[in-house]
Amino acid sequence: MSRRIFIAGNWKMNLLLVEALELVGKLKEQLRDVKAVDIAVCPSSVYVQQVAKSLSDSNIGVGAQNVYYREKGAFTGEVSTGMLIDVGVKYVILGHSERRHILNETNEDVNLKTQAVLASGLTPIVCVGELLAEREAGTTELVIKSQIESAFVNVAAADMKKCVIAYEPVWAIGTGKVATPDQAEEVHLFIRNLIEKKYGKDIAESVRIQYGGSVNDENAKEILAKPNVDGALVGGASLKVEPFVKIVKSAL
Repeated sequence: MSRRIFIAGNWKMNLLLVEALELVGKLKEQLRDVKAVDIAVCPSSVYVQQVAKSLSDSNIGVGAQNVYYREKGAFTGEVSTGMLIDVGVKYVILGHSERRHILNETNEDVNLKTQAVLASGLTPIVCVGELLAEREAGTTELVIKSQIESAFVNVAAADMKKCVIAYEPVWAIGTGKVATPDQAEEVHLFIRNLIEKKYGKDIAESVRIQYGGSVNDENAKEILAKPNVDGALVGGASLKVEPFVKIVKSAL
């Protein structure tokens, strides 16, 4: 089965509005002829609406970096799926390691959010990944298995097909370290096999698995060439035009 490569930029807590609009203005110009790759940017929530409006006539989608699992109510500071849809969002990043390890988000939180995002019609990008100590202890597969199984509790096969998974080894995020292409492929294949055991081969072959963790314009091509790597969730390199454009075009 042929899976479309999906490159998404996670801006995290970076860029003011004028910088964000300047960036996407240049991106849509330089990437306008790219048809074979799905592309998205994920700005801070306060700028999602303006960025989505700027990209409304382009081939670049917009994602959010988080969402709450309830649709409305007394949840100060939170944002619902309905609000995201209302301002033009298509994707939602869930369970990023920074939310897990800095903001204490649990596997159960990720599952509730995944179910809410799927119910709304948005596409979840569910992040999983191990700490350096866990890799060194040889428990990478145990950690990934726990995160994957927990994230997709009560997710039906038809919904699983709509999900995107991002494997992001925590030790490679923002550190300049990067998993080798073979290390990335090994975990991606492990994830696909986990999905196959629960949902069957057809579903497993349809789910896209991105790699994230210090992806840049120099290493992207080799990583994306691996058979089970279906794209990238790009951090720092997505904040500048030239590196992000090169990463997208390296997938062609």
